[in-house]
Amino acid sequence: MTTPTNMRQHAQELIAQLPGSSLPQVVAILEKLRRSVDPTPQTLPDQQQEQALLHKIQQKLAPDDQTRLAYLRQQNESEVITEPEHQELLAYIDRIEQQDAERAEAFIQLAQIQKVDLKSLMAQYLPVSNTV
Repeated sequence: MTTPTNMRQHAQELIAQLPGSSLPQVVAILEKLRRSVDPTPQTLPDQQQEQALLHKIQQKLAPDDQTRLAYLRQQNESEVITEPEHQELLAYIDRIEQQDAERAEAFIQLAQIQKVDLKSLMAQYLPVSNTV
């Protein structure tokens, strides 16, 4: 039987072998698993909690996923998208919407911790749009 220490070490070794672009997905899976085991969030010191929230706020799609999403969007706009590609596009949209919801929640929590205005905090971390 494998001990928890050996399992933890094995998990860390597997994570170390993954490309950096996969780490946000691994972290999301681990966070989801932790919440399912212990739904009450642990109280972290403010600095650690802020770092965790900032990580969530700054989380983006991996470059390969961004490239694939751009391709699928172009196929959709050109009206030449296949049904499997359309389903893949919808899955990306669902994933992005979930990340956006989690990011919004992280912004709210961070603003409360830092006791700052949410709008100014968001302006600090989100790119400025130059659209008219």
